[in-house]
Amino acid sequence: MKVILLTEVKKLGKKGDVVEVAEGYGRNYLIAKGLAVEATEGKLKELKEQKEARDRRKEKELMEARALAEKIKSIEVVLYGKCGENGKLFGAITSKDIADALEGAHKIKIDKRKIELKENIKALGVYPVDIKLHPEVSTRLKVVVKEEGRG
Repeated sequence: MKVILLTEVKKLGKKGDVVEVAEGYGRNYLIAKGLAVEATEGKLKELKEQKEARDRRKEKELMEARALAEKIKSIEVVLYGKCGENGKLFGAITSKDIADALEGAHKIKIDKRKIELKENIKALGVYPVDIKLHPEVSTRLKVVVKEEGRG
């Protein structure tokens, strides 16, 4: 008997997989517990349409991420902070500060968790910061930290 899995089933497959199982196992366990549905012609067609829609959506997200990466590559974000001797900041510049500055100055909204800072920025200077926009797309943003009041 062929069934379409509605959720991941250990040692059988992932959601959306079409698998061949014993008649009793399929009817009495998988279908009864709502883990699968019988693989009829209509259900298979519906599954194919869903996969195609998901693939189109993923492709669109990838294209948008690539376009955003090109835009970010040419941007420079300037942040200001109070500092003491030798250009050391009082406090630190975090990924949240960078995300807020990017949104405020360039109208680009990026989740702070996508900004990959190895550690917070604690001194004046220019820093390359990696941003992971998509599993397949990442880019580098130039962050300039200047002393407050000096411009």
